[in-house]
Amino acid sequence: MINVSKEWNLKQRLLKTLLNESYKFNDAIKLCLEMHSLVHSSEMSGINRSTYEDEIWNGLNEQIFRVQSNKGTTIAWNIWHITRIEDITANILINNDSQVMNKDWLKKLNIQILDTGNAMNNAEIADFSNMLNMKELRQYRIEVGRKTQKIIKNLKNEDLKRKFNSKQLKRIIDEGGVLEVEGSKWLIDFWGKKNVSGILLMPITRHQIVHLNDSLKIKEKYNK
Repeated sequence: MINVSKEWNLKQRLLKTLLNESYKFNDAIKLCLEMHSLVHSSEMSGINRSTYEDEIWNGLNEQIFRVQSNKGTTIAWNIWHITRIEDITANILINNDSQVMNKDWLKKLNIQILDTGNAMNNAEIADFSNMLNMKELRQYRIEVGRKTQKIIKNLKNEDLKRKFNSKQLKRIIDEGGVLEVEGSKWLIDFWGKKNVSGILLMPITRHQIVHLNDSLKIKEKYNK
């Protein structure tokens, strides 16, 4: 089972240290790309090893994908949540560019929801999970991951301390990535206090493994 193990936590601490040392920029980018690859599928990055996300998709059926845990979450919701947050933060904040998400993806995913899902209640999570196209979610995640990899590779040392302007933060609201409701709007303040290094640490790496861990617990519980 995935666990936020001692090895992963050591990497997370090392990444934080490297990002704070300008002369270790290349090492920081190398480690960040490695960690990002491990929270995505090997199909996304092309690495020749099984990743944490591979453990989720391996043998996963539609029923388990949509079943709710005691906390109310589903594998569908968890993967959607981390992917939307990556899409938003990597593209709008770090790269000041367009998201991967668009009308074509909404149609393929069989949904009309654009936001991260933070404010959903249990009933809404269940309805959303039952609508979401599992195969297309996997493809959307692959496209998001590949674009993030390019963004990380193109970063310069001076980018790491760059903070985000009000227009970027407003775009997230305007484009429906975060809802202006309790349970969701706090994300804007949270991201607004970070710089590029902070986003690479959370959510690009750390946040994802937490939700993959939750997903694998659901899979193992209901696969028995």
